Amino acid sequence: MDITKRGLILGATAAVLTTVAVTGAGIHLSSQAFFRDSPKEIVDEVWQIVDRNYVDGTFNQVDWQKVRNEYLSRNYTSKEEAYKAIREMLKKLGDPYTRFMDPEEFKSMQIDTSGELTGVGIQLSQDEESKKLVVIAPIEGTPAAKAGVLSKDIILKIDGKSTEGMEVSDAVNLIRGPVGTEVRLTILRNNQQKMFTLKRDRIEIHPVRYSRSQDIPGGVGYIRLNQFSANAAGEMRTAIQALEKQGVSGYVLDLRSNPGGLLYASIDIARMWIKDGGIVSTVDRQGVSDRQKANNRQLSDKPLVVLVDGGSASASEILSGALQDNGRGVLVGTKTFGKGLVQSVRGLGDGSGMAVTIAKYYTPSGRDINHAGIIPDVTIELNDTQRQELGRNRDEIGTKADPQYAKGLEALQQQIAKRGGRPQASAR
Repeated sequence: MDITKRGLILGATAAVLTTVAVTGAGIHLSSQAFFRDSPKEIVDEVWQIVDRNYVDGTFNQVDWQKVRNEYLSRNYTSKEEAYKAIREMLKKLGDPYTRFMDPEEFKSMQIDTSGELTGVGIQLSQDEESKKLVVIAPIEGTPAAKAGVLSKDIILKIDGKSTEGMEVSDAVNLIRGPVGTEVRLTILRNNQQKMFTLKRDRIEIHPVRYSRSQDIPGGVGYIRLNQFSANAAGEMRTAIQALEKQGVSGYVLDLRSNPGGLLYASIDIARMWIKDGGIVSTVDRQGVSDRQKANNRQLSDKPLVVLVDGGSASASEILSGALQDNGRGVLVGTKTFGKGLVQSVRGLGDGSGMAVTIAKYYTPSGRDINHAGIIPDVTIELNDTQRQELGRNRDEIGTKADPQYAKGLEALQQQIAKRGGRPQASAR
């Protein structure tokens, strides 16, 4: 299976439609006019895509041919009826990441993440077992993050409407709205309900921010990566090169609350830190494996600490898993989200689209982290008070007032000490 820049995304961000935080790079669009006049053709097109590409050849123990016969035997008087049937059909797979998008939702997904978005900054998924709507992570600097919405929060109500049995796409439509208007979310956290009133806003997202501090002798380069968008690798390269010129002794790479994104972005970024060795393997339902490796283009070999938490998912887990398995970085924080699936985004004939799970991925040592997540080398939990304090005071993230960052500094100093206290020459 070829890993290219053609619309491959990773599981946890497949449902990030609240702020349209997934790029639709390389989406294939069809212009066949007859699809507009025959809703049944859309149903069959979706069935065919799943039949050819879905990662599980048993289709979650579902007789997929029987499903086709059932849904094509119906008469559809409108596209809306067909769309409803498609969502019902895909639900049988038990995979919230294989999903259908109507034309409006699909257009939203194609917005490049370097642009200006409208929303509240909630990255949303559906728990595979409970089917509850779960916040993967709030996007930094957005209304949701500023209000104190946290990773793993469960959304119970949207403007008073229960989300029981609600699809992610329906929740997205309720949460989105004109800039300046408000949406009320009822959230369950630690068995307690909380109410948030969020004002929708335009959100400009730059995936990377970086700084140099004197928190350790010689200076530390702090790089925070918020998501693996189309421009993430370019911004990461700029950050590393700038910090190398400033002569830092080591790095702290912050992947906390990073829900993932484009597969190729995680591979490109891993190659900036790893000189040689494996990065990720993807395996489709035929068992065909594609192994991505480092290519001797490492930008720095200085000591590295990686901060992770329960909001670090998919592409974040590929990067952190590759760094951990290669002994390139020390992971500090808490267990990651546990999403090891790859989706391909497809355009359909009438302007709608779908994402279909096409493969599982494995870390270089062969770990399947789906559901299991990645365990950090050094575990440090934040209590609710600490998390809320950092949520209110975002400027303290990545400073000594941030307990996980402070623990990361300890780990970084230990790495530097093992090298005799001298930073290594950077690789060019």
